[in-house]
Amino acid sequence: MKEGKLPDLIVMTLPDDHTAGVSAGFLTPNAMVADNDLALGKIIDTISHSPFWKDSAIFVVEDDAQNGTDHVDGHRTVGFVVSPYARREIVDNTYYTQIDMVRTIEQVLGLSPMNQFDLAATPMRDAFTDKPDFTPYNFVPNLVSLTETTPAAKALTGSKREWALASRKIFAHGFKPDDPKNESFLNHALWYSVKGFSTPYPGESKILRPKNIVENNR
Repeated sequence: MKEGKLPDLIVMTLPDDHTAGVSAGFLTPNAMVADNDLALGKIIDTISHSPFWKDSAIFVVEDDAQNGTDHVDGHRTVGFVVSPYARREIVDNTYYTQIDMVRTIEQVLGLSPMNQFDLAATPMRDAFTDKPDFTPYNFVPNLVSLTETTPAAKALTGSKREWALASRKIFAHGFKPDDPKNESFLNHALWYSVKGFSTPYPGESKILRPKNIVENNR
Protein backbone atom coordinates (compact mmCIF):
# COMPACT_ATOMS: atom_id res chain seq x y z
CA MET A 1 0.00 0.00 0.00
CA LYS A 2 2.90 2.38 0.76
CA GLU A 3 4.18 1.71 -2.77
CA GLY A 4 0.90 2.81 -4.28
CA LYS A 5 -0.24 -0.71 -5.16
CA LEU A 6 -2.61 -3.28 -3.73
CA PRO A 7 -3.49 -6.82 -4.91
CA ASP A 8 -6.84 -7.14 -6.65
CA LEU A 9 -8.02 -9.44 -3.85
CA ILE A 10 -7.02 -9.58 -0.20
CA VAL A 11 -8.47 -12.16 2.20
CA MET A 12 -8.05 -11.36 5.87
CA THR A 13 -9.09 -13.11 9.08
CA LEU A 14 -9.76 -11.24 12.33
CA PRO A 15 -9.95 -14.10 14.84
CA ASP A 16 -10.60 -12.49 18.22
CA ASP A 17 -14.40 -12.58 18.03
CA HIS A 18 -14.19 -16.34 18.60
CA THR A 19 -12.88 -15.46 22.07
CA ALA A 20 -11.35 -17.87 24.58
CA GLY A 21 -14.54 -18.38 26.55
CA VAL A 22 -14.16 -17.41 30.19
CA SER A 23 -10.66 -18.90 30.48
CA ALA A 24 -8.90 -17.89 33.69
CA GLY A 25 -6.17 -15.38 32.93
CA PHE A 26 -7.35 -14.73 29.36
CA LEU A 27 -8.96 -11.59 27.99
CA THR A 28 -12.72 -11.57 28.51
CA PRO A 29 -15.09 -12.13 25.56
CA ASN A 30 -16.15 -8.47 25.77
CA ALA A 31 -12.54 -7.32 25.39
CA MET A 32 -11.77 -9.68 22.52
CA VAL A 33 -14.89 -8.81 20.52
CA ALA A 34 -14.24 -5.09 21.09
CA ASP A 35 -10.68 -5.56 19.86
CA ASN A 36 -11.96 -7.31 16.73
CA ASP A 37 -14.49 -4.55 16.06
CA LEU A 38 -11.85 -1.86 16.51
CA ALA A 39 -9.50 -3.63 14.09
CA LEU A 40 -12.21 -3.82 11.44
CA GLY A 41 -13.05 -0.14 11.91
CA LYS A 42 -9.40 0.86 11.52
CA ILE A 43 -9.02 -1.21 8.35
CA ILE A 44 -12.04 0.43 6.74
CA ASP A 45 -10.93 3.87 7.96
CA THR A 46 -7.50 3.38 6.35
CA ILE A 47 -8.86 2.16 3.02
CA SER A 48 -11.57 4.81 2.80
CA HIS A 49 -9.03 7.62 3.34
CA SER A 50 -6.70 6.24 0.67
CA PRO A 51 -6.58 6.59 -3.12
CA PHE A 52 -7.78 2.97 -3.34
CA TRP A 53 -11.20 3.82 -1.90
CA LYS A 54 -12.80 4.74 -5.25
CA ASP A 55 -12.13 1.21 -6.53
CA SER A 56 -12.72 -0.75 -3.33
CA ALA A 57 -15.38 -3.14 -2.10
CA ILE A 58 -14.92 -4.69 1.34
CA PHE A 59 -17.00 -7.75 2.22
CA VAL A 60 -17.27 -8.69 5.89
CA VAL A 61 -18.81 -11.89 7.21
CA GLU A 62 -18.55 -14.11 10.26
CA ASP A 63 -17.97 -17.75 9.49
CA ASP A 64 -21.07 -18.70 11.48
CA ALA A 65 -23.47 -17.23 14.01
CA GLN A 66 -22.50 -19.77 16.70
CA ASN A 67 -25.38 -18.82 18.95
CA GLY A 68 -28.00 -21.44 18.22
CA THR A 69 -31.39 -20.88 16.58
CA ASP A 70 -33.38 -17.66 16.78
CA HIS A 71 -36.89 -16.72 15.66
CA VAL A 72 -35.90 -17.04 11.98
CA ASP A 73 -33.15 -19.60 11.50
CA GLY A 74 -30.14 -21.32 13.04
CA HIS A 75 -27.60 -20.27 10.47
CA ARG A 76 -27.90 -16.49 10.23
CA THR A 77 -24.87 -14.32 10.74
CA VAL A 78 -23.68 -10.76 10.23
CA GLY A 79 -22.66 -9.55 6.78
CA PHE A 80 -21.50 -6.13 5.58
CA VAL A 81 -20.62 -4.61 2.23
CA VAL A 82 -18.45 -1.49 2.44
CA SER A 83 -17.78 0.49 -0.73
CA PRO A 84 -18.50 3.83 -2.36
CA TYR A 85 -20.92 1.80 -4.47
CA ALA A 86 -22.64 0.08 -1.55
CA ARG A 87 -26.12 1.28 -0.60
CA ARG A 88 -25.82 3.21 2.65
CA GLU A 89 -28.00 3.27 5.75
CA ILE A 90 -30.07 0.28 4.70
CA VAL A 91 -30.59 -3.25 5.96
CA ASP A 92 -30.85 -5.57 2.98
CA ASN A 93 -33.24 -8.38 3.91
CA THR A 94 -32.46 -10.40 0.79
CA TYR A 95 -31.54 -14.00 1.59
CA TYR A 96 -27.82 -14.30 0.86
CA THR A 97 -25.38 -17.14 1.48
CA GLN A 98 -21.62 -17.03 1.75
CA ILE A 99 -21.48 -18.52 -1.75
CA ASP A 100 -23.51 -15.55 -2.99
CA MET A 101 -20.82 -13.31 -1.52
CA VAL A 102 -18.09 -15.31 -3.27
CA ARG A 103 -20.01 -15.03 -6.54
CA THR A 104 -20.29 -11.26 -6.09
CA ILE A 105 -16.54 -10.93 -5.52
CA GLU A 106 -15.91 -13.00 -8.64
CA GLN A 107 -18.08 -10.68 -10.71
CA VAL A 108 -16.46 -7.54 -9.29
CA LEU A 109 -13.06 -8.95 -10.29
CA GLY A 110 -14.24 -10.35 -13.62
CA LEU A 111 -13.47 -13.94 -12.62
CA SER A 112 -15.19 -17.08 -13.83
CA PRO A 113 -17.00 -19.32 -11.30
CA MET A 114 -14.83 -21.94 -9.62
CA ASN A 115 -17.47 -24.67 -9.51
CA GLN A 116 -21.19 -25.37 -9.92
CA PHE A 117 -22.05 -23.89 -6.53
CA ASP A 118 -20.85 -20.35 -7.17
CA LEU A 119 -22.02 -20.65 -10.80
CA ALA A 120 -25.58 -21.09 -9.52
CA ALA A 121 -25.25 -18.45 -6.75
CA THR A 122 -27.05 -15.11 -6.95
CA PRO A 123 -24.86 -11.99 -6.96
CA MET A 124 -25.66 -9.42 -4.24
CA ARG A 125 -27.02 -6.85 -6.67
CA ASP A 126 -29.43 -5.25 -4.19
CA ALA A 127 -26.51 -4.27 -1.94
CA PHE A 128 -25.07 -1.89 -4.55
CA THR A 129 -25.94 1.34 -6.32
CA ASP A 130 -24.60 2.98 -9.49
CA LYS A 131 -24.35 6.35 -7.70
CA PRO A 132 -21.16 6.26 -5.61
CA ASP A 133 -20.68 8.08 -2.30
CA PHE A 134 -16.99 8.64 -1.69
CA THR A 135 -17.41 9.92 1.87
CA PRO A 136 -14.74 8.17 3.98
CA TYR A 137 -15.40 6.25 7.18
CA ASN A 138 -13.93 7.35 10.50
CA PHE A 139 -13.49 4.55 13.00
CA VAL A 140 -15.13 4.83 16.42
CA PRO A 141 -12.76 4.38 19.41
CA ASN A 142 -13.54 1.42 21.64
CA LEU A 143 -15.82 2.01 24.61
CA VAL A 144 -14.93 -1.34 26.16
CA SER A 145 -11.57 -2.04 27.78
CA LEU A 146 -9.34 -4.09 25.50
CA THR A 147 -7.34 -5.39 28.47
CA GLU A 148 -10.19 -6.66 30.65
CA THR A 149 -9.12 -10.10 31.85
CA THR A 150 -10.90 -13.00 33.51
CA PRO A 151 -9.34 -13.31 36.98
CA ALA A 152 -7.08 -16.21 37.89
CA ALA A 153 -8.99 -19.30 39.01
CA LYS A 154 -7.83 -18.90 42.62
CA ALA A 155 -9.67 -15.57 42.78
CA LEU A 156 -12.96 -17.12 41.66
CA THR A 157 -15.53 -19.27 43.40
CA GLY A 158 -18.52 -21.46 42.51
CA SER A 159 -19.76 -21.55 38.92
CA LYS A 160 -17.37 -18.82 37.80
CA ARG A 161 -14.38 -20.89 38.92
CA GLU A 162 -15.66 -24.09 37.28
CA TRP A 163 -16.29 -22.37 33.96
CA ALA A 164 -12.96 -20.51 34.05
CA LEU A 165 -11.03 -23.73 34.61
CA ALA A 166 -13.01 -25.67 31.99
CA SER A 167 -12.55 -22.91 29.42
CA ARG A 168 -8.83 -22.75 30.12
CA LYS A 169 -8.60 -26.51 29.55
CA ILE A 170 -10.14 -26.15 26.08
CA PHE A 171 -7.58 -23.50 25.13
CA ALA A 172 -4.68 -25.10 27.01
CA HIS A 173 -2.68 -25.60 23.81
CA GLY A 174 -2.96 -21.99 22.75
CA PHE A 175 -5.67 -19.84 21.29
CA LYS A 176 -6.87 -20.96 17.87
CA PRO A 177 -9.15 -18.90 15.63
CA ASP A 178 -11.32 -21.84 14.61
CA ASP A 179 -14.34 -23.25 16.42
CA PRO A 180 -13.79 -25.51 19.42
CA LYS A 181 -15.04 -29.05 19.12
CA ASN A 182 -17.83 -28.42 21.62
CA GLU A 183 -19.62 -25.35 20.28
CA SER A 184 -22.37 -25.64 22.88
CA PHE A 185 -19.79 -25.25 25.64
CA LEU A 186 -18.48 -21.99 24.16
CA ASN A 187 -22.02 -20.73 23.54
CA HIS A 188 -22.85 -21.22 27.21
CA ALA A 189 -19.58 -19.69 28.38
CA LEU A 190 -20.19 -16.56 26.31
CA TRP A 191 -23.77 -16.27 27.55
CA TYR A 192 -22.72 -16.51 31.19
CA SER A 193 -19.88 -14.07 30.61
CA VAL A 194 -22.22 -11.40 29.23
CA LYS A 195 -25.39 -12.11 31.20
CA GLY A 196 -23.84 -13.23 34.47
CA PHE A 197 -23.86 -16.58 36.21
CA SER A 198 -27.36 -16.04 37.56
CA THR A 199 -29.19 -15.95 34.21
CA PRO A 200 -29.85 -19.37 32.64
CA TYR A 201 -29.03 -20.00 29.01
CA PRO A 202 -32.10 -19.62 26.71
CA GLY A 203 -34.35 -22.66 26.93
CA GLU A 204 -32.85 -23.81 30.25
CA SER A 205 -34.14 -23.34 33.79
CA LYS A 206 -30.84 -23.27 35.70
CA ILE A 207 -27.15 -22.51 35.43
CA LEU A 208 -25.36 -25.57 34.11
CA ARG A 209 -21.98 -26.88 35.19
CA PRO A 210 -19.40 -27.39 32.44
CA LYS A 211 -19.62 -31.17 32.77
CA ASN A 212 -23.36 -31.00 32.05
CA ILE A 213 -22.91 -29.52 28.60
CA VAL A 214 -23.67 -32.03 25.87
CA GLU A 215 -21.12 -31.88 23.07
CA ASN A 216 -22.36 -29.96 20.01
CA ASN A 217 -25.85 -29.61 21.50
CA ARG A 218 -27.12 -26.44 19.80
